[in-house]
Amino acid sequence: MDISVVVPLFNEEESLPELMAWIDRVMQAHSFSYEVIMVDDGSSDRSWAVIEELTQTYSGLRGIRFQRNYGKSAALQVGFEATQGRVVITMDADLQDSPDEIPGLYKMIAEDGCDLVSGWKKKRYDPLSKRIPSKFFNLITRLVSGIHNLHDFNCGLKAYRREVVKSIEVYGEMHRYIPVMARWAGFTRIEEKVVEHRARKYGKSKFGLSRFINGFLDLITIILTEKYFKKPMHFFGTWGVVFAMIGAINLLYLAYLRLVLGIWISHRIPALIFGAVMLLAGIVFFSTGLLAELISRNSPFKNAYRIRARAGATETAKK
Repeated sequence: MDISVVVPLFNEEESLPELMAWIDRVMQAHSFSYEVIMVDDGSSDRSWAVIEELTQTYSGLRGIRFQRNYGKSAALQVGFEATQGRVVITMDADLQDSPDEIPGLYKMIAEDGCDLVSGWKKKRYDPLSKRIPSKFFNLITRLVSGIHNLHDFNCGLKAYRREVVKSIEVYGEMHRYIPVMARWAGFTRIEEKVVEHRARKYGKSKFGLSRFINGFLDLITIILTEKYFKKPMHFFGTWGVVFAMIGAINLLYLAYLRLVLGIWISHRIPALIFGAVMLLAGIVFFSTGLLAELISRNSPFKNAYRIRARAGATETAKK
């Protein structure tokens, strides 16, 4: 199968028939073999009934319905697990992402050799109150993640090599950082494509400003877990030593003033408290790193590494 299209949705009953007809039209025009996986994230409208009706018309459509609303990341993860296509494309269900972009995205994966292609809504129809926080969010993400060639991490229109979606796990609000997770998983050919952003035709946006706060917290989580999962002592131990040294130097200086020079330090109480707090923080960080290291060493995933390829004949040892 050439393409799997994953569409997470929540209360999008009006747009689904038009979206499915559009996707099918594009696929037929380019002779793609395809499937569409619509994941209903606990909609309270007729979205699921519409999906069931559409499956009677389109043989390539499959629907998955959540018992309740779990969020976009959960919907994408379940959709990724169900995909069978060589190239996986994600798009939102609100018709702001154009299915006409599918052939170009497919070509960049299947022919140009990219691992992941992220859409860039260079011209957006969102209100200013949404565009400005989005620009700031993307700037910070580029600086922290080291992926400097992407302008729109949050764009729902993306294309992936099948191996990418099968190698990552999306949860929480992590869907914004799939390029970051893919890079950490070893998929480094990440590119960008300018895509059409259409004005919303039905309904209203499901996301508020709180997503940016949650987004930054999730970014920190990804960086820490991916970089230090197998070596937590490198993070906690380093900061523990730094804090402890600052605190110890401060306390030793105060002790020198009082015991050697005979200077009363009653007016230096804040410095004394600061030194004690820093020393205690250092001990806590170091202890946390040690405990995390012990937990990591006993984790069943401590030697879980992603193998890209194998070569040569292998033989099973016989007892």
